Amino acid sequence: MGAEAAVAKVWSTPVPAAFSTARHRVLMTTDTLSDVWPYAIELSRALIARGHAVALAAMGALPSREQQREVAAVPGLALHASAYKLAWMDDPWDDMRLASKWLMNLARELRPSVVHLNHFGHADLPWPAPVLSVAHSCVLAWWRAVHAAPPPPAWLRYRQCVAASLRASDLLIAPTYAMLHGLERHYGTHCAARVIAHGRSPVTEASAVKGPWIFSAASIDDAGRNGQSLANIAAQLSWPVYIGGDTPHHESAGGFDNVRVLGQLGNAQLRRWLAHTSIYAAPARYEPSGLAVFDAALARCALVLGDIDSLRELWDGVALFIAPDDTQALQRTLQRLIDDPELRERQAALALRRAQMYTPEAMADGYVHAYNDIAAPRTVGTTALAQPARAATLVQIAPMLGARQEDRHGYAAFPHVWNRQPDQHDDHVVAWPGRDRSHRGSRRPDT
Repeated sequence: MGAEAAVAKVWSTPVPAAFSTARHRVLMTTDTLSDVWPYAIELSRALIARGHAVALAAMGALPSREQQREVAAVPGLALHASAYKLAWMDDPWDDMRLASKWLMNLARELRPSVVHLNHFGHADLPWPAPVLSVAHSCVLAWWRAVHAAPPPPAWLRYRQCVAASLRASDLLIAPTYAMLHGLERHYGTHCAARVIAHGRSPVTEASAVKGPWIFSAASIDDAGRNGQSLANIAAQLSWPVYIGGDTPHHESAGGFDNVRVLGQLGNAQLRRWLAHTSIYAAPARYEPSGLAVFDAALARCALVLGDIDSLRELWDGVALFIAPDDTQALQRTLQRLIDDPELRERQAALALRRAQMYTPEAMADGYVHAYNDIAAPRTVGTTALAQPARAATLVQIAPMLGARQEDRHGYAAFPHVWNRQPDQHDDHVVAWPGRDRSHRGSRRPDT
């Protein structure tokens, strides 16, 4: 969709009157095409339940009917929708300039107390409030994970765009330390950062009868989530493999025996499938957050995951791990779970117990503390981190591959290695020195 077409596809729901009087008035960007959407809905619901107000600004594509129903199911949530392209999409720059104007108009209308950006490319606008950026994914990190090589020069403009966003942000949030390490590798250190793990609500059919099949949200066409490896070994398994996800060429799955391709599933459809699934497979090469894995664990599925840092960080000790490109290990591990019901049930119980620790309430608490920190009064010449509203533990990012999770990360962001007390709010903060806001509101480096 070009920029002119995108202009015509913008609409909004009414903004609740309570928005202007809420403690935190959050203007939050999202998209309708990725895991950012269910994350934004989940977080918005928990924030509103705590007395804060949220207005979503969606991009990428207009929301589906199911997505509109999800918004309507959250009382007080406002949605402003558009079809503007995002930085990771093909040739997005004209759309992003138009989106910048649209977002500035929303900011003038809503007067938020915090701007919460779930995408790179707009942090350097002249926002009237502190800016919190959340790193959900990165094209450069995806490219390296998939191709084991630096990205080509064609992605230079994207890199400049992300770097400008990092410099302009008051605080950077990531769902895992692995994501922060990836950003440091590709962009260096630019701003204060911390980890807040994602949280998911329990599934409604947690006690559903399990069926004899394997499910994956890793599309065959998605080299990062690596659904092709699963499809390649499906014929060697005694259970069928169901693959859900946006697979533009899914008709080619007819060449894979024992594979049923379901196409794009909505959030409710995905959760219904998982409720009846026995084994969930995600042999990913790149998966910075993996909300589908959370949903699978909450649905009491045994997990078989790619052995990458982000998934180890979240699911170490409760999932079976295989090297993403070791198809023989993938086949052996899946067949072992098929043949051993006791092992399958034990692994499913472990995954469920871990997933239940990642709650939307804990996620929302983390974001409220972050909003408080960047919105705290500051004297001239101080940064957002210089006068925090509460004490914070400073740590430095450093390569720590091979270390135990608690040795790498401490105990703050991950509830399964640290039992937080109600009056303790000392999330680890990764101090990235320096914060350049001088170019905010001026011509962006990528334009």
